[in-house]
Amino acid sequence: MSGTSSAREQVRSARRIVVKIGSGVLTDGDGVRPRIFGEIARQVATLADAGRQVVLVSSGAIALGSRELGWSHPGRSIPEKQAAAAVGQIALTGVYKKRFARYGRHAAQVLVTRTGLQEHERFLNARRTLQALLALGAVPIVNENDTVATEEIRFGDNDNLSATVVNLIRADLLVIATDVDGLHESPPRSGEPKPPLFDEITRITREVEQAAGGSSSAFGRGGMTTKLEAARAAGRCGASTVLCNGRAKDVLLRVAQGEVVGTLFVNGSRLASRKHWLAFTTRTRGAIVLDAGAVRALVERGRSLLAVGVAEVHGKFGIGDPVACLDERGVEIARGLSAYGSDEVRRIAGLPTRRIVQVLGYSNGGEVIHRDDLVLVDADAESTR
Repeated sequence: MSGTSSAREQVRSARRIVVKIGSGVLTDGDGVRPRIFGEIARQVATLADAGRQVVLVSSGAIALGSRELGWSHPGRSIPEKQAAAAVGQIALTGVYKKRFARYGRHAAQVLVTRTGLQEHERFLNARRTLQALLALGAVPIVNENDTVATEEIRFGDNDNLSATVVNLIRADLLVIATDVDGLHESPPRSGEPKPPLFDEITRITREVEQAAGGSSSAFGRGGMTTKLEAARAAGRCGASTVLCNGRAKDVLLRVAQGEVVGTLFVNGSRLASRKHWLAFTTRTRGAIVLDAGAVRALVERGRSLLAVGVAEVHGKFGIGDPVACLDERGVEIARGLSAYGSDEVRRIAGLPTRRIVQVLGYSNGGEVIHRDDLVLVDADAESTR
């Protein structure tokens, strides 16, 4: 797919940029590559001097910590990985601090967890902190807090974290710097010529998904599939994504100048920030099965979910918890914040709104999920609302 000048021109005009630096860029078979930190700092400082605001989402803490501990592996258990991260975070921040100081820039460490950002108040607090740092001219270095995270609360990879940061700062562009040149039209095979790259992708289709391969880095957690997920999520923020080789000469500057580098994922229809948070940052606590009429009301007419349209309730959730809305085949069509707990929804399922007070003795409103607290899974359907 060939790139278009208009799409690259949008990249060139981006003022707020999130740069995700993967472990594959920062490390090699012999450990950490110290010189790459200086190259990253130089390019980011140049962009900042030109009036751009840049947030770094940087891997490398576990790799640096493992090196400090004399390990040749990233840790064989979650506690070992957390220990490596605890040692490595100090080293990672120290390296960035020294490199950015050469260019008169302060580096700031920002550690987050999924559960922290699932609470909307904390999400907004993180946004205000990042905005304040950018206004001060500092360079925020964001990472998942691996020292306290577990399998259940981890973002799982910094690709998805970077897309959340795009929403946090309302960025125009996400740059995913990895150890490959971009997304190839089919997975490269060892000993064979590399397939051509996708220059530009306007929609992540099944063909694109099939072209995604896995990660070969021992220290990396995300593969190409997670990069597609990040590009899709960033696109729903209205941000374009460029997947490129972070080791290439001046790659960040060349991307920001609109040069045809790597693979460009063109931005999509912008979701409101709250709905993007609901769609991509929250984790559902249960599910509500809708009848066919309720599905049509949500998808085709942009309505709220009423009790009369509820067929079944799965799991246990409380008031204000995020829940998945499923059709009768079990396919998720939307997710939203429930106005009632799971036990209450079960009691009023299938009933008209006027009977809620009669059955429960109180009412939190006529909607089980109000349209303002609901987002459709299908991007095209949601963008029309």
